[in-house]
Amino acid sequence: MDRRWLVALVDAMEQAARPEVRNVPCDPRLVSAAVAHLARPAPTFAHCGSAYSLRN
Repeated sequence: MDRRWLVALVDAMEQAARPEVRNVPCDPRLVSAAVAHLARPAPTFAHCGSAYSLRN
């Protein structure tokens, strides 16, 4: 099983957790975009039950 994506994720999280990175303010436009994205309703995928398939 290829776990490179997990290693990359852990590395990114460790880098983001460093104090010198955490003290840098976020761009307000990015925060606004994230808030707008999270405010949208979640897709229901009613026609097939899920966006993912085991047949991929």
